[in-house]
Amino acid sequence: MSERDENRATGVGKDLGYADISPAGRVGLFDVAFARINYGFGAMVVVSLPFIAWYIHLGQNPLGLVLWAAWYFVGLLVVRWQYRRYHRERAEGEPEAILRRWSPRIHGMALVYGSSMAVPPLLTAHHATFEFQLLYLVTIAAIVAGNSVHSSPVLSVFRSFFLTGWGSVTLLVPYSFPDHWYYVMPLTLIYIRTMLKHSAISHRFFVQNIVLKEEGARLTENFRRAKEEAEKALYDKNLFLTTASHDLRQPVHAMGFLVESISRSNRDPALDAALTDLRESVHSATQMFNALLDLSRIESGRVQIKTEAVDLAEVVANVATIFREEARNRGLALRVHLPADGAMAVADGTLLRQSLSNLLHNALRYTRQGGILLAVRRRGGGWRCEVWDTGIGIATRDGADIFSPFFRNEHAWDIDSAGHGLGLAVVARCCAMMGAKHGFRSREGKGSCFWIRLDATKEGRHPALAGLTASTLPQAVPHWSGACLVVDDDPLVRSAWQTLMQTWGLQVACAESGGQALRLLESGFKPDVVFCDQRLRSGESGFELLCELLERLPDASGAMISGELDSPELAEAEEQGYLVLRKPVEPTELQAVLGHWLLSPEGPGLFHLPS
Repeated sequence: MSERDENRATGVGKDLGYADISPAGRVGLFDVAFARINYGFGAMVVVSLPFIAWYIHLGQNPLGLVLWAAWYFVGLLVVRWQYRRYHRERAEGEPEAILRRWSPRIHGMALVYGSSMAVPPLLTAHHATFEFQLLYLVTIAAIVAGNSVHSSPVLSVFRSFFLTGWGSVTLLVPYSFPDHWYYVMPLTLIYIRTMLKHSAISHRFFVQNIVLKEEGARLTENFRRAKEEAEKALYDKNLFLTTASHDLRQPVHAMGFLVESISRSNRDPALDAALTDLRESVHSATQMFNALLDLSRIESGRVQIKTEAVDLAEVVANVATIFREEARNRGLALRVHLPADGAMAVADGTLLRQSLSNLLHNALRYTRQGGILLAVRRRGGGWRCEVWDTGIGIATRDGADIFSPFFRNEHAWDIDSAGHGLGLAVVARCCAMMGAKHGFRSREGKGSCFWIRLDATKEGRHPALAGLTASTLPQAVPHWSGACLVVDDDPLVRSAWQTLMQTWGLQVACAESGGQALRLLESGFKPDVVFCDQRLRSGESGFELLCELLERLPDASGAMISGELDSPELAEAEEQGYLVLRKPVEPTELQAVLGHWLLSPEGPGLFHLPS
């Protein structure tokens, strides 16, 4: 049997039989594609806000971008009106008539949705920074990745969106990146191949399920082939994200600091609401990039597992501290329950903290009123870390898929900031790598409880966490005294550091290389804290530079800052007890570090905050 005949027999490849699906089945595929378009217009309105704010910060006239955002907002109103009308007609009309009437409309909306993405590069080229253009390109890449899953049931709808959207953005690369297009363009072309292949795989998956329901066909061999192709597509995606990790994180890192400093310095009450929304948008973007890049790092097998005795009380207290302000801003009560006699468990501290952070962030997203409980309880011979919420709950039929990448339950479409379905997937991967059990129980409309079970140990706490407790971390807006030295080769990042540190009352000096940093010390500048980026354009090792600076400053504290997914030097730094913060650094995380160093009665020193 030839490969083509085998493909026909098993339902794989171009001859899968989409034309043989019943009209009712095809309408079901249009349901999914139209739902993504409906969500996409709203997402673009939210995405436009940080870029408008950044463009204003660059001193440029934002009128064009404002009109672009308004265009998407008007489109959102029209699309949602059409979406409701579509469902009314779908409930009453015949499938054949629905397909004839609505197929061209949905394709037209996909064309408008995609082609409008090319407007910002046309408006901002030669006016905005390289980082601005790069972040917009990466944001569009993330949106395209989501559409490749949810719009691909009707492949022609996705291609209408993709070719007009990403295709136009790709053609504009030489115009948007006049000095860097020769290495940006290959990445965008690789992404075209990856997304087209991924969307084709996703499309076949949807069609195969329709065929299975309508004809009862067995698809065992087809699933095996689809799995191999999906793994190859996943490898291509991970390779792209791993290669571009540092450049992806750098502008988001700077933008988070700038938004925080602007919010703290604002004296106009009329801007409070807009700045709060902007801060939430940046926070959501940060969480999205962190989850996406962390998932890629885990899937690529680049995480080194180091199981040891972990003090669960310390980990829980640190996670709660970071999210306490967000819970307060949402009007939710965040409570922590810890055993009185301590709780030591066998785990990888980094993966455990990542898992609990994702669970807590997920609970905050889906809880509109009530509160969150972060608890550690004895269960048999081990400990169970639990995150309870009073949110919208999870439908029973979604239970088997809730930990799958990019899965969003049916209630998520009603929440504008419900993420991209990556957080729980990261939790599942982290638990699998630690050998820990995980699960959940939920009542729809009442709330959920997610849990991780770990084996207990009687060993003492890890020395890297000694002395770091919730009481040592700042609970209010900081205003410290002291001096800080930042070494980073990116001028936008240095400017963001300087603005934020000055907002917090610190004297700050920035250097782009080791030579500049050493000259600052020779001129008499004596910092209390040193932050050093790992990747410097001068070719220097950031870790070696940090060690040299701290050797000259015996009373100072220091940390590495990096957007690298995997680096032997960063691993060595962590093994030696140095703190390594991963870009983009949350301002609340930075507050925790500075609070410990500047307010600790023992004075400066080295400690490791799980990241």
